[in-house]
Amino acid sequence: MRKLPNESIHLIITSPPYNLGKEYEKRTTNEIYIEQQAATIAEAVRLLHPRGSICWQVGNGIEDGEVFPLDILLYPKFKDHGLKLRNRIVWTFGHGLHCQKRLSGRHETILWFTKSDDYTFNLDPIRVPSKYPLKKHFKGPNKGKVSSNPLGKNPSDVWDIPNVKSNHVEKTDHPCQFPVGLVERLVLGLTNNGDSVLDPYLGVGSTAIAAVKNGRNAYGCDVVQEYIDIAHDRLGALGAGQLRTRPMNKPVYDPDRKVSE
Repeated sequence: MRKLPNESIHLIITSPPYNLGKEYEKRTTNEIYIEQQAATIAEAVRLLHPRGSICWQVGNGIEDGEVFPLDILLYPKFKDHGLKLRNRIVWTFGHGLHCQKRLSGRHETILWFTKSDDYTFNLDPIRVPSKYPLKKHFKGPNKGKVSSNPLGKNPSDVWDIPNVKSNHVEKTDHPCQFPVGLVERLVLGLTNNGDSVLDPYLGVGSTAIAAVKNGRNAYGCDVVQEYIDIAHDRLGALGAGQLRTRPMNKPVYDPDRKVSE
């Protein structure tokens, strides 16, 4: 990150380690973990374009059975730099570990911050189908006319998108992989064509794929060479038209889908 110039990145999207002792991280105390994150956040703020956004996707830290919500712990570190929280997006999904002494976790959060009040936000590319597309005004000067936007509705701040498990079309060897569709919604909504997108915890390159797929420039870094190699391979497959990804707005459940017996 230190090799990149000031205010050169329009969107920084990442999902850092959660301090759980996964194979790609060394577990430490919550205090040290937060300070390590603070260092990355400070560098991200330096790189962020004046009209840019930072999206930090996190879940919970767990210590001795106690839950520590990382978005709450990290929020002050962003505010230390004067960033403004625009949304706390809840990402919900259907699969995960089954807990025995507490309710099973089925959501994580994305903190969306901007550097200023003048920021890029494009709603139309990320609209989702309206629940009642033919709903009409029942009174007033527009009575009888369709009231919904023909392009669809605002996706709201709760996103139901499957996480990447063993049967997911995007699954690689990474144990905690970003779904491309989740990142695409942020890329399309918070940047313009030709803008630059950075993921400081790149993993197997889902952020880079979402960026390049939609005409943006991608930057990323990671400490695990195996993941970088997979990211390169996936980007190569994308360029060759051979990479399979789950469509951004594909319904989790399609009632019209035929299931063979």
